[in-house]
Amino acid sequence: MEILDKKSTKFLYNYLNNFSPTGYEAAGQKMWLDYIKPYVDDWKLDNYGTAYAIINPGKKYKVVIEGHADEISWYVNYINEKGFLSVIRNGGSDPVIAPAKRVNIFTKKGIVKGIFGWPAIHVRKGKAKDFEASMNNIFIDVGAKNKDEVLKMGIHVGSVVTFDDELMELNKQYFVGRALDNRVGGFCIAEVARMIKDKKIDLPYSLYIVNAVQEEVGLRGAQMITETIQPDVAIVVDVTHDTNTPMMDAKVQGDVHAGKGPTVTYAPAVHNTLRDLIIDAAEENKIPFQREASSRVTGTDTDAFAYSNGGVPSALISLPLRYMHTTVEMLHRDDIINTTKLIFESLQKIEGGMDFRYF
Repeated sequence: MEILDKKSTKFLYNYLNNFSPTGYEAAGQKMWLDYIKPYVDDWKLDNYGTAYAIINPGKKYKVVIEGHADEISWYVNYINEKGFLSVIRNGGSDPVIAPAKRVNIFTKKGIVKGIFGWPAIHVRKGKAKDFEASMNNIFIDVGAKNKDEVLKMGIHVGSVVTFDDELMELNKQYFVGRALDNRVGGFCIAEVARMIKDKKIDLPYSLYIVNAVQEEVGLRGAQMITETIQPDVAIVVDVTHDTNTPMMDAKVQGDVHAGKGPTVTYAPAVHNTLRDLIIDAAEENKIPFQREASSRVTGTDTDAFAYSNGGVPSALISLPLRYMHTTVEMLHRDDIINTTKLIFESLQKIEGGMDFRYF
């Protein structure tokens, strides 16, 4: 098989174009499970929507590979009498990019289209701060004449809003769109399952392929599922910042390039022995990778796994991403391929019952 062949690329497009805001990931999880089921022995779903598939179930030793399924979004927080909507964040949504964006508003009647309105350049005069996009002044226009008409559409306080942007490719090298953070991680771990099936790999442990919910609001899905599975080892895949675009500072944020391979992170939550095993797998198989460091926490589901159940040896592999938490998140196709390969090769170096204690 080939990573990003016709079949998997079709899945990637469908999966990325689907809307799975934090707390409302079910549609995307169904899609992910439908894709991965032929390559696994069993699958399960927890109460809050984290989906996981299992290869070689029933072994005492359990290894997790994990990504998160949710995307940043908004909640409708207020509807004024003229029919304009104010919002609050659901995750790390950025008000600066909101003006002039098209949105989908989720209701029981279906999706209602809207836009983040913004006054024209001709009238933006006076104090500059009054015209800087912020949570205090962004608003959604659904073309309603008043509040009553908005309510009749099925929109109410608590309705979830996502940007309406689909995946595209640039220069036959980059995928661009919303929610690459981190449904691309879900894609990579699904492809690992496909590779294990295709190559008839016999693992000496039970492998749990986990697509967690609610990472964007504090690693909540991972926190729940690690208590359920109680793994012995966890490898987490997420995105990190490509720091070689304008307005980024590599000296402060680390020198990471899209297209040069996934990063392997050094951080207190990252287990040294597991990290070195992953690096060995990269070097032995000539898989390009980069190094980065995180102060105190990684800010990813790695932290939730590492500090659970008395301590779970955990490591983080990340794909360099440009323009995180925008509608034009940008990933190099080679990094997707090499991240998948690195997880696959790392799993084959983990032994059943492997003891990760330092001494």
